[in-house]
Amino acid sequence: MSRTRAATDGRRSFLLLVLLGLAALALSIGFGISLGSAPIPLSTVWSVFLNKLGLTSIAPTWTAGRESIIWDVRAPRAILASVVGAGLAVVGAVLQPATRNPLADPHLLGVSSGAAFGAILALMHTGLVVGPMTAPLFAFAGALGATALVFFVARITSSTTADRLILSGVAVSFVVMSLANLLVFLGDPRAAHTVIFWMLGGLGLAQWSHLLLPTTTLVVCVSLLMAKARALNALALGDETATSLGLQVRPLRMQLFILTALLTGVMVAFAGAIGFVGLMVPHIVRLIVGSDNLKVLPASAILGATGLIWADIAARLAMAPEDLPIGVITGLAGGLAFVLLLARNRHAS
Repeated sequence: MSRTRAATDGRRSFLLLVLLGLAALALSIGFGISLGSAPIPLSTVWSVFLNKLGLTSIAPTWTAGRESIIWDVRAPRAILASVVGAGLAVVGAVLQPATRNPLADPHLLGVSSGAAFGAILALMHTGLVVGPMTAPLFAFAGALGATALVFFVARITSSTTADRLILSGVAVSFVVMSLANLLVFLGDPRAAHTVIFWMLGGLGLAQWSHLLLPTTTLVVCVSLLMAKARALNALALGDETATSLGLQVRPLRMQLFILTALLTGVMVAFAGAIGFVGLMVPHIVRLIVGSDNLKVLPASAILGATGLIWADIAARLAMAPEDLPIGVITGLAGGLAFVLLLARNRHAS
């Protein structure tokens, strides 16, 4: 009886934590729209949002310029930051127990290198052949191509275990990144600034029309991954334990890798190679909610979304009105957080 009550209390506590996290995320989106080189009051932000959504008929007390900044520039950027942050954090939360590697992150299987290759090809060689979506589409195609190449190498080398599959990803990543660097060397030097900014991560190109694909991918992939959370718990205990519990380890791990590669590819295609989010957020979440992936995955999504919004705010304010690549901010914050975690573990041991 007491065990059942404890489980019920645990679920209620986690539900309350999720609700608080969602409230913090909504508030962060508001601040992400409000703060910038031209600050806008939060009350104006929410009024414009409610008007645009048809929920109120408030008489505009703001200028058309402010409305355009809120709705056309900052709102899609803040929402894209939340989607990308959630996606990268969930990928890290899945790959770490799936590979039993605490350093696993979304860029483990060469996906980022493939996306970089595709984006560089579009920006420096083919031009915007299909309009503003050219770079994201080429990046996505490159990410999928790199993922397919990893699985092909793993197949021909019989790399079926997690460790050998990771090594295949590292090898493919080095090869593809070398080809990407060759494209930069052979391309127009005047376009190098755009490429470097994209490779370090950025959300400055966000538009409402860009949000459908990453948002849909996030919802579908996270739903499928949540359905495998209990199996992921078993996989984290080791292949032998998972097999003894009736799981088919190799097909399960392959499904997890495919879903995470797809999710990473889409996120990188629209925001560039943003590091440390998928590595650090799951570790922080596990300190708060424990190791049960039924809790870790949704909590990672919320914290990753909130964290990347604030990283983007810092990137916009650090050198305003210029945008600092968001990867610089996440790298600094993630590196410091990593050192603190190492220090904490040293004291604990």
